[in-house]
Amino acid sequence: MDSSQFDRIAQTLALIRLTAEAGKFAGLLSHGQKQWLEIGMLLIQEPQLLLLDEPVAGMTDEETERTAELFRTLAGEHTVIVVEHDMEFIASIANVITVLHEGSVLAEGSLDRIRNDERVIEVYLGR
Repeated sequence: MDSSQFDRIAQTLALIRLTAEAGKFAGLLSHGQKQWLEIGMLLIQEPQLLLLDEPVAGMTDEETERTAELFRTLAGEHTVIVVEHDMEFIASIANVITVLHEGSVLAEGSLDRIRNDERVIEVYLGR
């Protein structure tokens, strides 16, 4: 491994805020830290697109906020698509929200638009 690869790893560890844990076994990390490590392993590959399925499930409120900060940092450098049911988390990171139902786009727009969309209410709240 050359110095540029070490630099990239160090930058990624700093980005995901795991520099202090660099010498630990992954199994000793908290749940949130393990999630960030997985995101870091993706980032080290320099992807254009990140597709993440419920990345904050099981996280504490503090871990969820740190994850939102990370995702906001990634905006512009990576396209990030998040599948998530935590609407407060989504509101903190998303520019556009797309609601899918049975494989098709049901609604798209701002959180306010989504929350007030009668089709979304019908499908997800059963009215």
